Amino acid sequence: MNSLSAPTSKPWYREPWPWFLISLPATAVIAGLATVWIAYQSADGLVVGDYYKAGLAINQTLARDDAARALGLTATLTHEAGALGITLTGRLQAFPDQLSLTLAHPTRQGMDQTLVLNHAGSGHYRTSMPTMRAGKWHAELADAASTWRLSGVLHTPLAAPVTLTAGTVSTVQTQGD
Repeated sequence: MNSLSAPTSKPWYREPWPWFLISLPATAVIAGLATVWIAYQSADGLVVGDYYKAGLAINQTLARDDAARALGLTATLTHEAGALGITLTGRLQAFPDQLSLTLAHPTRQGMDQTLVLNHAGSGHYRTSMPTMRAGKWHAELADAASTWRLSGVLHTPLAAPVTLTAGTVSTVQTQGD
């Protein structure tokens, strides 16, 4: 009789190679689930649902810019002790009682805000300063009847006055951190 014993084989789950082979598809499944979760948490809204109607609306927007340009309108936005102030200048017969200021985030539609500013006399309007994430925002100022509009870009926190004009913007603000 031979005293050599037969080699003992380990069960499959004690071998490293099956676990390595199982880890490859398991990693792909986990990465796929993580991607789905990230996409769900940061879903971007549609830019425009109906492109044809949006194209037709561009002509109305351009007409509002032309109306503001014909009136020589400009607006200066300032941050005044927890409030947002706007000084409107131009050739208006009378200043409107209220203005609408839309602050649109460039990439997050859910952060967009529309503020109503009340006339405080002499073309000056005020409203409370909303909480806004630091960064770049698109601003659009219009009267209640939407006959004209002024637009531009502002950077928050609002440290310096920003001038909105018909279709262009000029700022004296420096980029902070």
